[in-house]
Amino acid sequence: MSLNYNRLAVARSFSTSPLSAFAFALAVLVALPVLAVGANLLAGGTGETWRHLMSTVLPEYVANSVWLCLGVGIGVAAMGTGAAWLVALNDFPGRRVAEWALLLPMAMPAYVLAYTYTDFLQFVGPIQTGLRESFGWKMGDYWFPDVRSLGGAIVLFSCVLYPYVYLLVRTAFLERAGGMIEAARALGLNPWQGFWRVSIPLARPAIAAGMALALMETLADYGTVAYFAVETFTTGIYRAWFSLGDRVAAAQLAAALLGFVALLILLERISRGRARYHDSSGRRRATRQVLTGWHALLAQIGCAIPVLIGFGLPAVLLLRLSLGDAGEDAGSFTGRFLVLARNSFSLAALTAGLAALLALLLGFAARDGHKLPRLASRVVGLGYAVPGSVIAVGVLIPVTRLDHLLAGLWQQMTGANPGLILTGGIAALVYAYLARFLAIALQTVEAGLGRITPSMESAARSLGSGPGETLRRVHLPLMRGSLLTASLLVFVDVMKELPATLVMRPFNFDTLATQTFTLAADERLAEASGAALAIVAVGLLPIILLARQIAAGRSEVSSC
Repeated sequence: MSLNYNRLAVARSFSTSPLSAFAFALAVLVALPVLAVGANLLAGGTGETWRHLMSTVLPEYVANSVWLCLGVGIGVAAMGTGAAWLVALNDFPGRRVAEWALLLPMAMPAYVLAYTYTDFLQFVGPIQTGLRESFGWKMGDYWFPDVRSLGGAIVLFSCVLYPYVYLLVRTAFLERAGGMIEAARALGLNPWQGFWRVSIPLARPAIAAGMALALMETLADYGTVAYFAVETFTTGIYRAWFSLGDRVAAAQLAAALLGFVALLILLERISRGRARYHDSSGRRRATRQVLTGWHALLAQIGCAIPVLIGFGLPAVLLLRLSLGDAGEDAGSFTGRFLVLARNSFSLAALTAGLAALLALLLGFAARDGHKLPRLASRVVGLGYAVPGSVIAVGVLIPVTRLDHLLAGLWQQMTGANPGLILTGGIAALVYAYLARFLAIALQTVEAGLGRITPSMESAARSLGSGPGETLRRVHLPLMRGSLLTASLLVFVDVMKELPATLVMRPFNFDTLATQTFTLAADERLAEASGAALAIVAVGLLPIILLARQIAAGRSEVSSC
């Protein structure tokens, strides 16, 4: 009897409703770009191109990618963990401001930071010019670090990506084992000893998770490494597709990059699985150590430096370039700028609306207890871990084939060749955005759905409401805030996305991100400043949401 019951339960868990079937089909559609990239691993026809890559640039791609990940991993771990420890476990003047200000570099895309500091630190920039005027130096009389290098890329990536570690580690310090930190202080450990012997081991899983997120963003970047002439897998994908004209080689390089990302995820999960620490002291929080005198000053400086380097100074420089006298179109809000803003905002708004709608349907389907929708949610989550360049290659391969198929059918029926229907417009680009960022909306919507008690849904069903009516009359009114947040997060990410947009944009169709990259690549940094400043301003929106959440949670933490 029990065996039959178990079989019945398993069969029911895999039974499909129309909504469950739609959720699974949607997940397969979103995962199609990744599957298309993987399918080209064993494809033929790239022997000559691949041998050329192996003998020339592939070793450099691997070495630069490894060194970049190693340097950025150390940088974000040190900066994020140190900042989190200062604001979570210590109290000093300005701590509450530092809590949310440390998030500001998240609004500054790495490629914008690269363009800004290049202009600031180059030979004719204000720093080197001031040094030469002050000491009477000439070219060759002094050494100055080159920001357009692998080391410069590591520093800039660390300055904009450390908030990933900061957010997770700060939460770990606030919520985990306050009693253990109190015990360490009672045993005579000073704050520095407690940091290394108690705080760091407690936060190790959070540090690993934050590092994994930061490194995935590093591997996904194209604008910074291309501008600094640092050859990585991302630049190789772009070169193989456009310079060599070999889509299979580009797909195989994308698959290799995907393997890098998968390795990072695996290492993060292994680290997290071996380092689980549970809070045995209930909801007891650690009392903050009050810092005074020069200790407080050092804490203030330690929190101010990442904010100034990662946001404050670049924002001031961008504003100066935008308002400076560098030509008719230098950073000003001209007609060209308005066209770029319209393109960016329309793409971002369309993608954000579709992502919120699809995430709501996926999340609602997963509440029925069937395993297919839950499996679909996990498949959708793969997209955010895949770099934009990989998504672009994965989208173009099947969509181009579909385009040729549709064009052939249309020509057979009408005798006219319509050209590229999907690839030549924004449909394929929006599809790539959804494959990349739908996971963000889904996580936000699922969190909102989790706050709706099942009894409310059961009451609606008992009153005769079907799934659609229950969704419209019960869930939607309660989910407005979560849907708005999900849309906002996707909107900001689409505004900043560069690799996928560069590869897949229609002809003569530019966005703020692509215009910034194009002008900066031509050394027209002043003209790129207006578009870059607009991207940064939009990126501040989710920072405001996070700052409000931090402010709302302050009452839960005790302080001296």
